[in-house]
Amino acid sequence: MEIIFYHPTFNAAWWVNALEKVLPHARVREWKAGDNNPADYALVWQPPVEMLAGRRLKAVFALGAGVDSILSKLNAHPEMLDASIPLFRLEDTGMGLQMQEYAVSQVLHWFRRFDDYQSLKNQAIWKPLPEYTREEFSVGIMGAGVLGSKVAESLQVWGFPLRCWSRSRKSWPGVESYAGREELRAFLNQTRVLINLLPNTAQTVGIINSELLDQLPDGAYVLNLARGVHVQETDLLAALDSGKLKGAMLDVFSQEPLPQESPLWHHPRVAMTPHIAAVTRPAEAIDYIARTITQLAKGELVTGQVDRARGY
Repeated sequence: MEIIFYHPTFNAAWWVNALEKVLPHARVREWKAGDNNPADYALVWQPPVEMLAGRRLKAVFALGAGVDSILSKLNAHPEMLDASIPLFRLEDTGMGLQMQEYAVSQVLHWFRRFDDYQSLKNQAIWKPLPEYTREEFSVGIMGAGVLGSKVAESLQVWGFPLRCWSRSRKSWPGVESYAGREELRAFLNQTRVLINLLPNTAQTVGIINSELLDQLPDGAYVLNLARGVHVQETDLLAALDSGKLKGAMLDVFSQEPLPQESPLWHHPRVAMTPHIAAVTRPAEAIDYIARTITQLAKGELVTGQVDRARGY
């Protein structure tokens, strides 16, 4: 079994050694320009076109949960990967727990009004504020994939009313499910905290715009953990300035790093982190890849395959 590996920033030698330990019958090598030797599997992130073009691979693994970058390259260069070759994304590999930590901590931050207390502290004002009730703090999750389900599961522990919205209806215990564009308004109308975990597709680019934000209750919050291109930043800022939104927490941006001139840096109701909500954890990723390759070799059914037409 031959495996080729490419990632522009990961330590390739570490990955090669770790993969050969869990797949002792495999020969793993870092791909470098000019390497046209045969391979059975490719593990990649932002691969050059020539790495995959013309290869008769059994499968390709994208080294992350999001596959929009490789799909956009495939759309531009269809010769890069034959349509018959399956493409897999990392389904969890520790990212689910990280998303749970991030989402729960931020929802609780807003629920306990720590943002308001920080503002009062900056003004040297000592003033207890009225508490929110859980009943008025409904959390809505846009995107009901693996990470969305993990976030919903963790928030259930805290007793918040939960709802989700996705392409198709879900049957999650304790979560009210909405599906399709025709049910988006009903989903938004009672959502106090909107968490975005949608995939990046042609249908979801710019979805968080003025039209959508206007359908949220006054004083709502937005937590974007998916992709920056989902948010129309000027519309978000306008909603914050008008008071329609009380706050926003952003981990992803349409341009990264965020330009110094962006007004998001200095807006008092915007908090942000530099795309760190959930990162690939190498040891768990390697276990997942090794397990999936073993299952594929046995002809077993596996999950995580990307539907190229849908974009996730």
